[in-house]
Order: sequence, then C-alpha cells, then structure tokens
Amino acid sequence: MAVLCISFLFQLLFCLAFSLPTGRNSICGYRSCPPTNPSMLNVHLVPHTHDDVGWLKTVDQYFYGDRNYIQHAGVQYILDSVIDQLQKDPARRFIYVETAFFYRWWRQQSQSTQRIVTQLVNEGRLEFINGGWCMSDEATTHYSAVIDQMTLGLRFLNDTFGECGRPRVAWHIDPFGHAREHASIFAQMGYDGFFFGRLDYQDKARRMNTKEMEMLWRASESLTPPVADLFTGVLPNGYNPPAGFCWDQSCDDAPIRDDPDLEDYNVDEIVQLFLNTSYRQAAFYKTNHIIMTMGSDFQYENANLWYKNMDKLIKYVNALQAKGSKVNVLYSTPSCYLQELNLANFTWPLKTDDFFPYADDAHDFWTGYFTSRPALKLYERLSNSRLQTCNQLEVLGGPKSTSGPFGEGDSDTMKRAMGVAQHHDAVSGTEKQHVAYDYARRLATGWAHCEVLVRNSLAVLSGSEAPRVFCENLNISVCPLTESSHKFSMNVYNPLARTVRWPVRLPVNGSAYSVTDSTGKAVDSQVVPLSKSSKEVRRNRGYAKSELVFQVEAPPLGYSTYVISMLQDEPPASSTKPTATRSIQNKFLKVTFDDTTGLLSSLTNLETNQTIRLSQNFYWYNASAGNNEESRQTSGAYIFRPNSSDPFVINKTAEIQISTVSSTVQEVTQWFSPWVSQVVRLYEGRRELELEWTVGPVPVADGLGKEVITRLDTDIKSSDYFYTDSNGREVLERRKDYRPTWDLKQTEPVAGNYYPINSRAYIKDDKHQLTVVTDRSQGASSLYNGSLEIMLHRRLLYDDFRGVGEPLSEPGVFFDGLVVRGRLLLTLTPPDTAADVHRPLAQGMVLQPLLSFQDGTPSVNTKLQFSGLQAALPPAVHLLTLSQWDKDLVLIRLEHQYEAKESKTYSQPVTVNLQKLFSTLEVLGASEMSLGANQWKEDMNRLQWNTEKTSKPHPLSAKDPSAWEVTLNPMEIRTFLLRVQQLQN
Repeated sequence: MAVLCISFLFQLLFCLAFSLPTGRNSICGYRSCPPTNPSMLNVHLVPHTHDDVGWLKTVDQYFYGDRNYIQHAGVQYILDSVIDQLQKDPARRFIYVETAFFYRWWRQQSQSTQRIVTQLVNEGRLEFINGGWCMSDEATTHYSAVIDQMTLGLRFLNDTFGECGRPRVAWHIDPFGHAREHASIFAQMGYDGFFFGRLDYQDKARRMNTKEMEMLWRASESLTPPVADLFTGVLPNGYNPPAGFCWDQSCDDAPIRDDPDLEDYNVDEIVQLFLNTSYRQAAFYKTNHIIMTMGSDFQYENANLWYKNMDKLIKYVNALQAKGSKVNVLYSTPSCYLQELNLANFTWPLKTDDFFPYADDAHDFWTGYFTSRPALKLYERLSNSRLQTCNQLEVLGGPKSTSGPFGEGDSDTMKRAMGVAQHHDAVSGTEKQHVAYDYARRLATGWAHCEVLVRNSLAVLSGSEAPRVFCENLNISVCPLTESSHKFSMNVYNPLARTVRWPVRLPVNGSAYSVTDSTGKAVDSQVVPLSKSSKEVRRNRGYAKSELVFQVEAPPLGYSTYVISMLQDEPPASSTKPTATRSIQNKFLKVTFDDTTGLLSSLTNLETNQTIRLSQNFYWYNASAGNNEESRQTSGAYIFRPNSSDPFVINKTAEIQISTVSSTVQEVTQWFSPWVSQVVRLYEGRRELELEWTVGPVPVADGLGKEVITRLDTDIKSSDYFYTDSNGREVLERRKDYRPTWDLKQTEPVAGNYYPINSRAYIKDDKHQLTVVTDRSQGASSLYNGSLEIMLHRRLLYDDFRGVGEPLSEPGVFFDGLVVRGRLLLTLTPPDTAADVHRPLAQGMVLQPLLSFQDGTPSVNTKLQFSGLQAALPPAVHLLTLSQWDKDLVLIRLEHQYEAKESKTYSQPVTVNLQKLFSTLEVLGASEMSLGANQWKEDMNRLQWNTEKTSKPHPLSAKDPSAWEVTLNPMEIRTFLLRVQQLQN
C-alpha cells in the first residue's frame, strides 16, 4: 500500500516525521564493503563484542563496569575504546549489536563524539547488526514481545543515524537454540540474513561433513515464499575467535611479535597457523569466503590490543600472496560476508523445521531453561500484557494520558524494561539471582510509570478523576481495597479487539454481595471460602476470608464498569459438598474423578459428544548431582539432566474437596502433598477446563534437586507425535526420539525430547485433540503414547557449569524456597476445529483484562462503558500493536492469527478497513511499513537466494481490494503508520 494522503504537504510531513535523512557522503551498507579476490580464499575478520544485557551482573553494572569481582566487564569502556581505534585506520571495521547499551552510551557523549560516530556509521566502518534492544532468547519469548523489543532498538537507530543505522543482518550468536518464528520475524523485518553460534552437536557434525553450514530457512508454512525465507549461517567457532587468535586483554594467546631483532619473533608461526586454520574451516563451507568472529564476551575494552594484532595479521598473511598464497584476509562485517555469498549465486539447502532442542554434548541438553525461574517468566508475560494496555490507552486517551490529573506518565520506561527482559539471559531464567531481581524491579518500575498513564487515560475516557488502584496480588487473594470496602467499582479494560468474558475472583470479607454491570443489570456472583492453599501462599499478607467470584464482559479495546456492594458481612457458609460427588460439569464440559485416587479420570466435550480417559498427576525428576564421572553433568539453570528416565510420583492419590458454587463456577481442590496442590475449575459458559496448580516450596532437605512436572495421560493414540508452538505463533510437529534433518542418536531419553512451549502444546489422533494452553513459557514433552507432560518448577542444588556459577535455588519471599502458582487451560475438540478454540484462548491468556478499582459508587457523570473500536474485528484478526509513534502518528499491526489449513472457518483471507477501525480517531493517512517499522514496505528490497526445489504447494496471497481496505492472509502481520486526529466527543 502506498502512502495515502490529502495533499503533497501532508505526504511530505508524514515522511519527515518518520525518518532522518542519511548524510550526503554516506557509503554505508553493501556499498561500503571492501573488495575481495575472486580467485582466492577470502577470510572475513569480523571484530565484535558480545555484551549480555544482564547475566552475572545487572545491565547497569555491565555498562559501568561495576562489581568486576563478579566478572570484569564495562561496556562504556568498550565503546570508548573502539571508537578511538576505528578513527586510526579507515580499513578497520566493528559491529555492534545491543542497542540497550549503545543507547545508554550515546546519551552521554559530546556532540563532537556523536559527529565522529555518525561519520563512522555513514562510512560503514561502524555497523549495527541485529539492532534490537537486546539479543532475545528464542525459546521462552513471546513473538509480540520480540517484535516490540526489535522495534524499540531499530527505531532508535533509525532516528539517530537514518538509513545507515538500519541493520541488514540478524545476529543471534549466543541464544541456546533457535526458533522458526524468530526467523520468520527477521525475514518480515527486511533482514537479508541470519547468523548464529549454537546448534546441536550432532546436527553441526552432519552439516560440516555435507557443507550445509549455510542454508535457506523457510520459516513459515503459511506465508508465501520468499516472505518468511531467511538465509541462515552457522558460525564456525560459536562466536569466539579461532584458537590462537584471541588478542583481548582477557586472553592468553601470544601477540604477533614481528621485530626480528627482539626475542621470540613469531610471525611465520602465527601466519602458518592462520593459513592452516583458514583452510581447515573452508573445508566445511561451500564458497571461497569464510567468516571469523574476532571477539567474544565483553571484549575490546582495550581495542588497541585487538586492532594492532589484526593489522599485523592482515599485513603478513596477504604479503604471502606475492609468493603464491591463495588466502586473502580482510576486515569485514557479517553483511559484507553475506553479500559475497549472495553474489556466488549458489543453490542452498532448504531448512523448514527449527533448531530445538540444543545439546552441546551427549548428556548436555539445554532444555532446563525452558522452565527455569517460572515466577519471572509469568511476571514477564503479565508485563507484556500491561505494556500493550498502556500503549493502547496512551492512544485512546490522547495527550492527557501522559500529562493529566494523576501526574506525568509514560510507556517508554516499560518498553525499555520489557526490551531488556527479552534478553537470552533474562526471561530464559539463566541469570544470577540478584540479576533476576533486577529484571523484576525494572518491570515493576516500568509498570509504575504506566499506572500513571492508565489512570490519566481512564480519567479522560470515563470522566472520573476519583483515585484508582491496581491490585497486584490477586493471584494470592490480596487486594486491600476489596478486602476493606463495603462498596466499590471495578473497571475491566480489555486489550483485545473482540468482546471478552473473563472470570474474576476478588478477596473479600463479606458473606454476600451484589454485582451490577455498566447497564445496572445484576450479575450472578458467589462468595466462596478462601482455599487453604491460598491462605498458605498469602502468609499474612492479606486478611480476606473469602473470594467473590463472578464473570465480567468487556467490549473490544475498551472497558466495562462493575459496581460491587456488600450485603452481609457474616462469615460465609461453606459450599463444600461430600467427596462422594465425583464429577463436575457445565454446559460444555464434564470432568470426572476416580473414586479411589481422587485424580482426574475423564474429560467429556458435551457439544461434540467426545470423551477421553484423562488422568493427571504431579511428579519430580531427580536432578543429576554429579557425584561420579558418568553423571558429572548436572542439571542447572540451563541443563536438564535427570538421573533416571522415571520420575518420582509425589502422591499416587489426592485428597479432594469438591465445592459447587451456584451457576458461576464449580471447583475441586486436590491436595497431593504439603507443597503441591491444585484447583480444578469449570466456569459457567466456558469451553475450557482450568487447572490452577500451586507448587513449592520444593523440599531439598533430602539433598536431592527436583524438577517438578505435571503429566496428562490419555487414551489418545498420539503415536509418539506431539505439537508445540513457536514463540506463541505457528505450531511445529514433534516426534519422540526424532529430528527431521538428521539421524538422531538419542542419549538422553527425557531431556532430549523436551521442547519449549510459549502458549500451547497438544496431542491428537484422528478423532480427538487435547490442547493445553499455558500462562507462561515452559518445557514440555510426550514420552508415552497419549501422554503430555509439562515442567512447572525447578529447584536445584548444583551449578551446571555453563557460566552462571550458582545453583538454581530461588529463595522466595520467606527464604525457604519459591512458591509458584499457575494455570493450565485444557480443551478437548475434534482436530479439525481445535484451532477455532485454542487460538483465541491463547490470545486471551497473553493479553488479559486489566482490573482497576475505585472506592465508593461512580458519579452520575461517569461513563461506565467504552470501546475504542467502531466494531469488533473479525475473529481471525488480532490487533497486535496500537502504539503512539509521534504527536499525530500511531503505529498499528494487524495480524491474521490462524495458519493456512488449520481452520475450515478462519484460515481464509480477511479484510479490514483502516478508516473504519477506531471510534475516537479519524484516520487521515496510512503507509505500510516493514514488521520492524524502520522501512517503508515499498522500499524493502531483500537479497534473493537460490534454493532446492520443493514439491510442497505454496499458499496464494489475496490482494487488497482498495486503498483503505487491508487484506490479511493466514499468519500475515501487516504494519502501518497512521496519521490520525482525535474526534470530539
């Protein structure tokens, strides 16, 4: 779609608001690449540093170089030193990746330094690679948060350096496995290629032998090629320099001693070692170009050491060309290397699956971090939901949202906190404990800034400036206002572009309440006694005796207001029924429990007349302790290595308590042990079964680390196949003890079959599909026919020797071990209609309604209901992004949330009219952008690649019917910058 405008002046202003022009003398990008020699082996030296945005130290400690007794690292000194050294020779190159650090450094520089850096960027001597706020994890991140953190970093680079700041190459040298959805995202953002450092040791060995270290990754089965095709290369040495060529101050390799009059002259020795290394590496790659990563973790604090020795290496190696040598070595960048591969015009092998799980040796599977730090993983997921709400309300509330009756608020602090949280040692759970606290603190600070914005916006939209509070601890039944107030109102903001119904549970002390919606209609509600598990988790942090349970409904991209009034304050009557009642059901589902064990025994879909045998229990794997040579690889923050394939059952039976709560909810509490319990719930009118589990503190007094799972055993004939999502989006087929691209030699029958899930996993046969929707990223597997297991919690006593240097044993609030609570949502459907249920269910779990409370009754002038849309979007369409870009500019992303062929009803093209979206905004102009919002879509011109032919048919894309009407094909995301103005009420 071209820019839609009402005048030439409008279009000019529209474009100027988006991007800064590049300098007149710019020769950046591919034009800045040094010449190579087509008749020689060209060795591309890529000077780089890998700067973790938090790991052993916090992000700010790393930036300043603080607490060097933990790890010597100071990013500000790296950038100071590199900029100084780049000025000394125009041939020198350097790449930088982590925008979160560069943003900090840039703001502290003088104008003269900024001019020097801009010149280096414009000349291609300093090149930004990847460009996101961080180098995100690929297993435990949700695609929406990945897109946001990439957009944040790319926008800063674009605003600061213009076109020369735009990265051409994605660079994930350290993440521990690689997701197909990440590759799809990079391709749609306009990247030409992708390089990474880690892949399974068996896969790497095969690829080296067949010269398939570089390939074309077809990262979507729904998007028409080459939309999601991405050239992908595996780096030869992870991201480190070849052995013998590390010249950082942290290294021990010998410098090049080139004065023959001084002791230990070693030029000939170093040059020969380099030639041997180069030819050995070239044997595993197709072209006469190879890449060497010259740098590593937090290197180049004294860049002179590196550049002085690399200058000599280039000089002396190339001098041998006069004597017949066929090796040409040069300073280069990943994009320059990529350009040479493209010019070679080879045909590249095709990759269609992903790179999970990752193992670096026979018993060293990096599958534990899929679950590590489960509380942080949930907090990050909830923070993502809050950020989207904050972004939306900033747009809907207008200018007063950031400066209104409750003060100055902003979304930027939360964006930066979420950007850091996507780092591959953040949400992954692979950082030190004090760093995990810092990530959580940043998210809390970001939300504090957003809270002010949300209060301001809701005040504008509702007309009420009464104080508004948010209850952060509803998951443990703590909310001071609802516990103490006799009358209060609750605002339910819905960030989804469709109407939602949502169960609410509020901690209260009365025995009867009236609940009315925004029209004054009474809402069915019930007061239930607070469960024993909630009381224990709460540990005197609240004094509610009961919970008020009811269901709410909120319009698309809007809110509804509910008024809650206490009618009686006596203690509630118990609703516990005799345990002889062994089933619960609503209109859609029926659940039965075994009379003897108290465990689940069956699940029935009453709509489709389907019944499966369903048993569920909790188990723990004994973490390997490393007491002998064979088992010295232990489980830790990264590694999952149980010392047996058979987990220990926590209890073969469950003590159960069945509570039937009117027509609102039916629930069964199961007690498995003092540290494991679960509530099984069926809400009225819902098609999913809720399992709310509570695990912890995990006992370790017996000296055994424990990795806790729940396992669902069914009579579904899954035949060793199961299915997991990729970053919460497309779904991949998995098979026990199998890899699509090589003949697997399975050495860890449990850990080697674990995969990450971000939002769902399922098993199926011809008639039944059991889908589990999760509230956070976790590890999952299917080790038995008809079985699906999910790892919930980990508490370990040993480090796994991957650098973090401490056991994964989270202390929790009371320093006796972390207690974690979460939810699993189960659906039973025929396979051909399963996506119609689990797609919206998963989106609802990711973007949850935001509840806020005001004491007393709303005034007569308060607007009790509001929707920011003229009408709900079609069921297949998800409003992925609505964010203020500039004063009159709004960024939106519309997403087709179904895959091709997964739904008979919704896997079809669907059209949305941009001018008819919003109820409070008039759309004056629109221009389509890349997914990363740093290029106009019409200017995207990616490198094209030859690949192996495939007989698989490609999906066809429908076109836009008119200028304002946007057609979305299955799994397509389209990004637009809108010029808008607020409509008057």
